[in-house]
Amino acid sequence: MIAYILYTTLAGLAVLPLFLYLRNPYLMNDINYAITALRIARKISKFKTHKPFYSILDCFLDNVAKLPHKKFLVFEESSFTFSQADKESNKVARALSTHAHLKEGDTVAVFLENEPMFVWIWLGLAKLGCTAALLNYNIRSKSLLHCFSCCEAKVLIAGAGLRDAVEEVLPTLKQQGARVFILSEDCDLDGVENLSDKIQQASDQPVSLHLRANIHIKSPALYIYTSGTTGLPKAAVINHERIWMASFLQSIAGVRSDDVVFVYLPLYHSAGFLMGLCGAIEKGITIVLKRKFSASQFWNDCRKYNVTVIQYIGEIMRYLCNTPKRDNDKDHKVRLALGNGIRSDTWADFLQRFGDIHICECYGATEGNIGFVNYAGKIGAIGREHFLHKMACPYKLIRYDTEKEEPVKDSRGFCIEIPTGETGLLVAKIGEKTPFSGYARNKQQTEKKKLRNVFVKGDLYFNSGDLLKIDDEGFVFFQDRIGDTFRWKGENVATTEVADNMLMVDCIEEANVYGVKVPGHEGRIGMAALTLKENMDFDGKATYQYVKKCLPSYARPRFIRIQDALALTGTFKQMKVKLCEEGYNPAVIKDSLFYLEDNNGYVPMTQEIYNSIKDGKIRL
Repeated sequence: MIAYILYTTLAGLAVLPLFLYLRNPYLMNDINYAITALRIARKISKFKTHKPFYSILDCFLDNVAKLPHKKFLVFEESSFTFSQADKESNKVARALSTHAHLKEGDTVAVFLENEPMFVWIWLGLAKLGCTAALLNYNIRSKSLLHCFSCCEAKVLIAGAGLRDAVEEVLPTLKQQGARVFILSEDCDLDGVENLSDKIQQASDQPVSLHLRANIHIKSPALYIYTSGTTGLPKAAVINHERIWMASFLQSIAGVRSDDVVFVYLPLYHSAGFLMGLCGAIEKGITIVLKRKFSASQFWNDCRKYNVTVIQYIGEIMRYLCNTPKRDNDKDHKVRLALGNGIRSDTWADFLQRFGDIHICECYGATEGNIGFVNYAGKIGAIGREHFLHKMACPYKLIRYDTEKEEPVKDSRGFCIEIPTGETGLLVAKIGEKTPFSGYARNKQQTEKKKLRNVFVKGDLYFNSGDLLKIDDEGFVFFQDRIGDTFRWKGENVATTEVADNMLMVDCIEEANVYGVKVPGHEGRIGMAALTLKENMDFDGKATYQYVKKCLPSYARPRFIRIQDALALTGTFKQMKVKLCEEGYNPAVIKDSLFYLEDNNGYVPMTQEIYNSIKDGKIRL
């Protein structure tokens, strides 16, 4: 009898793993995530109480001490060890302290493309206790001035290749009393100081820790800009705690200490800077920095530099899949891809073509207090629910009316949580452990992202602006983005900003800008419905010249629709949903349509052009 009981018990234990797997095939993924999440939580708790405060800069300095001769940064044909990077940033800190008279708490706008000096300047500013505002190098004129001013920056540091953009706004900067430095050997612009020679002449000895003695985990560390409905970029406040949380994403994804990460996304972007650069510092690994993404050179670069981890946005994966096939497509050391925005079909195509690469899809907003990670690798999902995550970051999906552009309320005036499998608006509770810092000097837009009295009177939630769906297995899927912002080429496009610029064209009376879907492409591409001034025709040439001058390429409307009058809601808001659904098919739309043809400006939209776009013969 005892033998029978023992045999039965052993048999049951043997079958138990199979039973658990059948009930949850992602059990081991969930367990590994839980272990990693608990380790991260313990580290964050330790950092909060550590005296003095332990920042990502201190982590970098620890790497300098422990791994002085390990490669930290590789750029083109140059490489820098942790020790060399430390010395280069010491020179920057000393030069800026002496010549820009920076002190703890000052904000400095960094206006540079991807290059080692971007990293040295950020590290140098951190050593002085300063906050870096990371400006998008595509912005110009009004947007550039706004981004500089809204974070109360006192100094602008620009790359030599951005001299023309600086010169355009220089009179206003001088009126504001701003100090302007440019990274060139020689600069003859009145009011602009050369910084390169000052850095070269500075000492590379360490700067005093007392210069940043009052910095703590809640102090602002960065301003990273995000597009919004105001028409101008908003400066999301990134404190030191947020940097730590973002940097730990590499650990959740499975990055190891012997990995080499490829950073080709712009460093002004949260993905490139926080997930890429800061994540690599936290792991003590080597970064291969690229000036700009190149689909044709991508895999050759991966082979050349022995890259094992890549970052992506959805479009990048599609670009790679669209390159001509080669016999050595699977000849590389890349084992992990970390990013967001990849479509299911592209995901499958990428794996089939380039081999067994674990794709870790993530979701989150620069300024948000909630994020998801698809650590299990389920194709198409942006994340996976986990009880530990939900305990730490409480969130809900609520019913949302896309026509009225507002949450649906019940008879008591509270929001309605949707059942599993339905699409709803993601909201995340704002609290001490899940704060929402908002936008610098923009109380109106900060408040707009908050929802009050959501489920009970007095509660407060962050409005993500995104519609998601969660399936029966707990996987999270992105459905759509609400409001006036759409995403194209990995960038958020603020429709109000585009519309405001188009209204400066003489022939245009009104503009309604929105994003439309294009077969085979992630996100939405820009389209504008216009009304024209009385007795004027659409001037495609003038419109093209103006948007080319004032808007980055990803924000320029690719399609134009001329209407007699713009459709408005009962509260006089521009209607976009129906326009988005109608798209740009000349066989369906009777209004005049125009297409932005590369180098030729806006030309009449024809059925032939439409078919070529649909069939993928025209690449957008």
